[in-house]
Amino acid sequence: MPDLAAPPAVPSPSDASRGLLLGVAGVAMFALSLPMTRLAGGSLQAPQLDPTFVAFGRAAVAGLLSLLWLVATRTRRPRAHEWRLLVLTAGGVVFGWPLLSGWAVRHVDAVHAAVISGVLPLTTAVIAALVLRQRPSAGFWACALAGLALVVGFAAWRGAGGLEAADGLLLGAVLCASFGYVSGARLSQGFSAEQVICWVLVLSLPLTLPVALWTRPTAPVATSAWLGFAYVSLFSMWIGFFAWYRGLALGGTLRVSQVQVLQPFLSMLCAVPLLGETLDAMTLAFAAAVLAVVWLGKRQPVHTPARGGRR
Repeated sequence: MPDLAAPPAVPSPSDASRGLLLGVAGVAMFALSLPMTRLAGGSLQAPQLDPTFVAFGRAAVAGLLSLLWLVATRTRRPRAHEWRLLVLTAGGVVFGWPLLSGWAVRHVDAVHAAVISGVLPLTTAVIAALVLRQRPSAGFWACALAGLALVVGFAAWRGAGGLEAADGLLLGAVLCASFGYVSGARLSQGFSAEQVICWVLVLSLPLTLPVALWTRPTAPVATSAWLGFAYVSLFSMWIGFFAWYRGLALGGTLRVSQVQVLQPFLSMLCAVPLLGETLDAMTLAFAAAVLAVVWLGKRQPVHTPARGGRR
């Protein structure tokens, strides 16, 4: 995970192109996460796999693969001061985001969830600014507040004037993911990004594996649900991180991370053929407004204190 406080490096033209392609590939994989999670868990009217099993099972599968990868690459063990950050990262990206978003899309469709989660890049920047004691500009905070207002307004509109419990779960999932991304980024000073996500998943195995086995389905579910589960286990929880973070490393964090603003649109477009959901003009308008605010917010200046200075 990238060091959010580090100065940007200047990549070569070939690395920049490769990094951008890998970044787009990672975003495309992540964009399918919400539709595939809903495919795996089903809806209230047609439930499939238990969302708790989906959340813990995907992490258990990815954790076992990560264990093999760490052994094969002979990656060093985390040092004493790194375990706390690994636990914080796991709390956000292994437990918080998958569990909360998984239960949320049992109640709302993937298109709805894609719009709400569209503010994730902006909330990550806010959390990073607070944790790293940066000094964002007034324009940055204005964009952050505008993004929050847009997703709350969208949720209220879709809820016929009120917010649903699923909207709270989605906002909680976004916050968990943001905290996980920031703590993971701080670990990247000693590990590569791939090593960070693998150690996070392996650290989580003593909890994810038993819970996955305990909540495994005892009744038949649709083949499509298992396909959705396989996707979020292999791509959303594992391979996607390899492509995304390798792209950031090659092409530069500031440049490659811009493609992340396309993720909500890709999620919505994928949800239509996969789940039979529909898109209306108002939903597209809200999604476009969120994208614009996130893009503008990422371009606002954020002042980082000098290393070694007063924090």
